[in-house]
Amino acid sequence: MQRSNMAAHSSRGTRLYWTLLSRYRARGPGRTRTEPGQHRCLSSLPTPPPPGTWSSELSRQSHRDLYRLSVTDPDRFWGSAAADRLRWFEPFHRVRDCELSSGKISWFLGGKLNVSVNCLDVHVEKHPDRVALIWERDEPGTEVKVTYRELLETTCRLANTLKSHGIQKGDRVAVYMPVSPLAVAAMLACARIGAVHTVVFAGFSSEALAGRIQDAQCKAVVTCNEGVRGGRLIDLKSTVDAAVKSCPTVRHVFVSQRTENPAVMGELDVPLEEVMSSQSPVCPAEPLDSEDLLFLLYTSGSTGKPKGIVHTQAGYLLYTSLTHQYVFDYQDGDVFGCVADVGWITGHSYVVYGPLCNGATTVLFESTPVYPNPGRYWETVQRLRITQFYGAPTALRLLLKYDESWVKKYDRSSLRTLGSVGEPINQEAWHWFHGVVGDGRCPLVDTWWQTETGGVCIAPRPAEEGAAIIPAMAMRPFFGIQPVLMGEKGEPVSGNSVSGALCISQPWPGMARSIYGDHQRFIEAYFKPYPGCYFTGDGAYRSQDGYYQITGRMDDVINVSGHRLGTAEIEDALDEHPAVPETAVIGFPHDIKGEVPFAFVVLKEDFVDDPPAVLQQLRELVASKIAKYAVPEHFLVVKRLPKTRSGKIMRRILRKVAMETTGDLGDVSTLDDPSVIKEIMEAHERYRKQRGEAEKKNKKL
Repeated sequence: MQRSNMAAHSSRGTRLYWTLLSRYRARGPGRTRTEPGQHRCLSSLPTPPPPGTWSSELSRQSHRDLYRLSVTDPDRFWGSAAADRLRWFEPFHRVRDCELSSGKISWFLGGKLNVSVNCLDVHVEKHPDRVALIWERDEPGTEVKVTYRELLETTCRLANTLKSHGIQKGDRVAVYMPVSPLAVAAMLACARIGAVHTVVFAGFSSEALAGRIQDAQCKAVVTCNEGVRGGRLIDLKSTVDAAVKSCPTVRHVFVSQRTENPAVMGELDVPLEEVMSSQSPVCPAEPLDSEDLLFLLYTSGSTGKPKGIVHTQAGYLLYTSLTHQYVFDYQDGDVFGCVADVGWITGHSYVVYGPLCNGATTVLFESTPVYPNPGRYWETVQRLRITQFYGAPTALRLLLKYDESWVKKYDRSSLRTLGSVGEPINQEAWHWFHGVVGDGRCPLVDTWWQTETGGVCIAPRPAEEGAAIIPAMAMRPFFGIQPVLMGEKGEPVSGNSVSGALCISQPWPGMARSIYGDHQRFIEAYFKPYPGCYFTGDGAYRSQDGYYQITGRMDDVINVSGHRLGTAEIEDALDEHPAVPETAVIGFPHDIKGEVPFAFVVLKEDFVDDPPAVLQQLRELVASKIAKYAVPEHFLVVKRLPKTRSGKIMRRILRKVAMETTGDLGDVSTLDDPSVIKEIMEAHERYRKQRGEAEKKNKKL
C-alpha cells in the first residue's frame, strides 16, 4: 500500500490548522447549499479530528479510502491538505466556492500566502545547502548545481531588480528563455513580488511572442542573448527585439548572458546579471490572496488566437505538490528528472513548482535526446543518479529506433519511477520504455492532464500496493478527480466498456480559473458543452475494469511532439499568403511526432503553374508566424475544399482522404457538390505517387 507522506509536512501545518479552525468556530459554521442546476460548492472548514492526529490518520489510510474521502468530503480532504502542506501568512476561512456552470472557481478563500516562500524559504530554514536545481547544460558533464540558499538569493536579487524598474504586484512579465536556473529564478521572482509571469517557449517566432506579450500587456520581458541546444546557438535577443517593436506596453527588456557573445543593447535593454549584482539578496515576500494570479500560459485553441490560461496561487501550488509526491512516488532525497521545457505547463508544474514546493532536487534539461548521441538521456540518468524520469512519447519513439545498446551501456539502477506526458503513449514505446529503460522493474505512469488542469488528473499511480498497471493506459483518477463520459446527446454514459467525451464533474484546486481577458470564452470552451462539468476536449474509453484510456482530441487541435497546436492557427498563417484564398489543416499520424499537420491548399489561378515555390513560401510563413514545429509535413494542392451548403468545411472527409480510408466516407448528403471528393482523391493519389518516387530517389542517393 502506498502511504501518505503528509506527516512530513505536518510541523508547519498542524498548529496553523488549529488556529484557523478556532477562527472558523468563532465566526460560526458556514452553510453548504446547492441551487438547482447551479452545481455550486460553497463550503467552510471541515470538522477536524482530535488534535495532532490528522496527518498520521491520513498516512494510515489506503489509496481507496483516501480517494473516497477526496470525492465524498473534498472540503475535509483539500482543507486539511492545504493547511498541512503550505505555509500561510493568513489562514483561509473557506475551502472552496465553485460554480462550474458559470466558470466560477475559488479555493482557500481569505487565505494569504506566497508561492516563492513555500518553494524556497521553508526549505532554506531546514536544509539551506540541499541542491534545489541541477542544470543539465547542453554539453554533457558540465552540469551546474544550485542549492536552495543560492536559488533564494538569486530569486531575491532578481525580484529587487524587477521592483527597482517599476514592476509591481499584478504587472505581467514575459519570460522568453531556455531551461536554466535564471529562468526558474525569474518565475519565482515574479511570484515573490506578486507579478504575473507568462513564460513563452524559446522556439516561438517573434510574431508569436509579440502576440502573447500584447494579449497579456506585459510590462517587461526577461530573456537571454542566445540559447544553446543540440550543439547549436539560437539567437533569442533579436527575436525579442523584433517582437517588442509592436508591443508598446513593454518598458524594459532584461537581458541575461547565456553565452559570451555580446548582445546588441538598445534603449529598453537592461544587462540582467550586472544589475542583479548590485541588488540585495533579501527581498520581503508579498502576501498574496489565494486567488491572485500566479501565471498565464498560452495554449492553442480551436480558434486561431492562442488563449492565456490563468492559474492562481494556493490551489495550483497545492495540486502540483500533491501530484508530484503521489503520482511519482517522490521521497525525500530523490533527484527528479522531468526533461520538459519550462515554456510548457509540464515544466511549470513538474520542473519548477511541484518539486520545489516538496523540497526536491529537480533537473533542468537544456539539451536534446540525441545530443551528442542517442544515449544522452540515460548517460544523464547515470551521472546525476536520477530517480524519476518523466518525458514525452515523441522522444521515446525517436530513441527506440536506435540500438538498445545506447540505453544498456549506462547504469540506470537509480531509476524508481518512469513517466510519460504530453500525449497518449503507444504500445511499442510503452514496452520499450518499461522493458529496456526500466528493466521491467520501474512502474511506468502514463499521465493524462492539460495546461488547463494544472497537474496530473489520471494516471496509474497512486494506487494500492501491487495494483496492476495496464500498458499505454492512464487508468486511475487522482484524488478529487471524478471523470464522467458523456454521450452525443449530452447524457452521462454509464457502465463499463463504453466511450464518450471525457469530462470532470467536480472542481479541483489545480484547475485553471479563466482565459485572460476573455472569461466568456473560458465558459464556452470548457463549461458550456456539458453544463455542470469541465469538458476536457478529449475522448476516452472506460474499460471493463473501470479504467480510463484517452482516445484523443475531439476538436480541431492536434498534438505535434506533445505540443498542442490549433489547426485554425496554422490556417490563419497560410491564408495570409496572397496566392492562397483558402486552406484546411488536419492532424495526420506520424511515427515519431505522434501527429503532424497536413495542409489542403487552394491556390489562385495566377499561381497554379508553380506550386513548389508557393509551398516553400508557405513553409517559411508558418515558421515565422508560429514556430518551425508547426510547419505542415504534407501539402496537397486542390482546386477546392469539400463544403456543406452552409459553407462549413467537412474536415472529416479530408481526414479520410489523407488516411486513405475513403471506402467509408459516412454521410455526405450535406455536401454542396459531392464531385469534389473525387477531385481531392485524385490529387492525393498523384501526391502519393510523387512522394513514393522521391523516396526511392533518396534511397538510391
